[in-house]
Formats: sequence, structure tokens, C-alpha cells
Amino acid sequence: MNRPPWEVADIIRRAGNRFIERYHGSLTWAQLKVLRAIGRCRTAALGGHRDQCVRCGHQAISYNSCRNRHCPKCQTNAREKWLCARQRELLPACYFHLVFSVPHALVPLMWQNKKLLFGLLFDASAATLLEVAADPTRLGAEIGFLSILHTWGQTLQRHPHIHCVVPGGGLSLDHSRWIRSPPHFFLPVRVLSRVFRGKFVAGLRQAFHSKRLAFYGELRSLANEKAFAAFLRTLFREDWVVYAKAPFGGPKHVLQYLARYTHRVAISNHRLLSLDGDHVTFRWKDYAHHSKCRAMTLTTEEFLRRFLQHVLPKGLPRIRYFGWLANRRRRELLPLCRMLLAIASPPAVSNDSEAAVWRCPACGSAMRVAERLTAKQILQEQSHRVCILDSS
Repeated sequence: MNRPPWEVADIIRRAGNRFIERYHGSLTWAQLKVLRAIGRCRTAALGGHRDQCVRCGHQAISYNSCRNRHCPKCQTNAREKWLCARQRELLPACYFHLVFSVPHALVPLMWQNKKLLFGLLFDASAATLLEVAADPTRLGAEIGFLSILHTWGQTLQRHPHIHCVVPGGGLSLDHSRWIRSPPHFFLPVRVLSRVFRGKFVAGLRQAFHSKRLAFYGELRSLANEKAFAAFLRTLFREDWVVYAKAPFGGPKHVLQYLARYTHRVAISNHRLLSLDGDHVTFRWKDYAHHSKCRAMTLTTEEFLRRFLQHVLPKGLPRIRYFGWLANRRRRELLPLCRMLLAIASPPAVSNDSEAAVWRCPACGSAMRVAERLTAKQILQEQSHRVCILDSS
């Protein structure tokens, strides 16, 4: 894929300091850290390494990445390692993709209680899938799946939702056999919607009574018990959206999908179209009109405001595993699933610590790290090169 003409880092370098000066009092430490990390990513400020070709000896300096999970440039390596691990867990079954969303009325409260309510979004959606799947009148099986949190819509507005990727089947409740779901149907979305709504609202009620919810600004009135109870009643009057997409064609299609959805940030650099003065234009899909591609122009200040809305609290994982894929159960139950499906365990993946960094532009051979460089060393070398050019 070609390098995009503009990057989020360019916007931050152009308008980030001005944005911080104006909104410093309302920015969280995590948001400030994201701005500074992305702005310095792959620049001399973070140091780097000298790479050398194993064949022709060609040398080049590469700058270090910030490795911040909100940086659009730093997700590729993490995603590839993660996908390699997931490939070993895939089963010969059809896979389903479900999306759990909350009503718009809940969004302001969720943003004032991100860590608590994003966690509740994970737990309520997962408990819903596990409960409905275990129902003998439905699938009657114990399932395993992964959930991915996204907090944004195409225009960077707040839209919290959970993507779930689920194999079409599960273990019988006594773990004696594998139960397959029908090839084009997993679980009824209307049932999932009602159960999800009940579990999420129950979690909200419990959090309120245990005084774990915070209310600020326009939401302060909800701190009153009667007002909060009335708010919960309005949530029960709405239909909560649970969307089931068409099943994947097979395990390989699952990996292709996961490559697009995991380790994703609010906007990729490839969606940026232009950066002109104090305005940035980006591409977005209008799902309300058959996914038509449109362009939106925002001031750099508004763009950064929307982008920073989606910085997750420290320690909040974006990807979680449930059922027999949960970390504490995977080691025992995943081999059991393979045995019941009569498939062999995948071969162990070798850990090649001397993997090539990139390919030599002169001869195409592997480039390997020859020397680690600090930011000071890189600046000194750049200054030395400038002096040589000037003298010549």
C-alpha cells in the first residue's frame, strides 16, 4: 500500500501545540500523551537504529515508532503478531459477526464513565451471547468468541459498539461433543437485543446504587435517584440494536476481516485527503445511503477534538476473549474443541528474533539492525552530513 500524502501526525505537528494551549485544562493526561507520542512518532526525537543489508552492506537509519495504541502508524506489527496467534485458534467452522450498540441517549453518560461503562458494554454483550447460546431451545452449547471495542463512527463522532466474532457452534454443556449451528443462522437478534438491554440496564442500576457513576454538567440531575430511575425507564422503551452480518466464507475470511477491524484507531492515515491551512478533509462512508463515499472538511481544532474523544483510559483492553476462548480456559478447552472436531493441533510457531526489519532498496536482501541510536546520536549524524554537504 502506498504511503498516504497526509498523516494524523502532520495535523498534530501543525496544530497540536495551539490545541494544547487552548484546551490544556480539559485534556486528560492520556490525551496529552497521545498527542505528543503521535507527533514524535518515527522522528529523530525518539531515536532509532542503523540497518545494514546482509548482502551488499547498504546502510540506512530508521526512526523508532512511538508504539502508542492510538497511533495510526504503529499498529501494523502488533496486528500481524496478533493475527498469527489467532490463526492457530481458528476452527473448521463457519464464523459469525455480531455488533452490539447502545442507544444514543447513553453516550454522554458513557463518556463521563469510560472505564466503567465500556467494561459493562463488554460484559453485558458477552453475557448475552453466552446465555442465549447455552439455552437448550437455541443452540444449547458453550461458545467461545472474541470481542472488539470501537468507540467511533465514520465521521469520528461518538458511537460505542462491540464487534463479536463467533465460531458457528460450541461445546455441549457436558463437554462430550461439538454442536454445530446452522450454516446461515446463529442466534435470533431480537432475543439478543432484549437480553442485552436487560443486562446492561441492570449493570447501570447496580453501578448507581454502589455510587460508582459520576455525573457532570448537563447530567448532574441524574445523580438524583428518582431522575436516574426515570432515565432507565426511557432506555427500556428503545430497541437496542444487535446486528448480525452474513457469516464468513471460512476461517481465512475471518483473518481478512480481523486484519481490518483489530488494532484499529478512530481514523487511518489513508482516509485523509488534504490538509489546507487550518482545515483537514477526510473520506467517510455514509452507511445511511448505501455506504456512499463522501468527503468531510473540519477545522484542525475540531478534527483533533473528535480524534481525542476516542482515547481509551489507561489499562482498558480493546480486545477481550470469552467462553472457552477466555485466557484462563483456552489452554484446556481449545484442544478439546480440536479433538471433538477431529483436527490436528497447529504446528508451533518459531520465534525468529533475527527477523529482517525491511528489504534493501539496492539489492532486495534483508536489512538487519546493526546499531541502536539515541536521539542525540541521530542529530549529531545529521549535523555531520549537513557539514559534509556544505563543504562540498
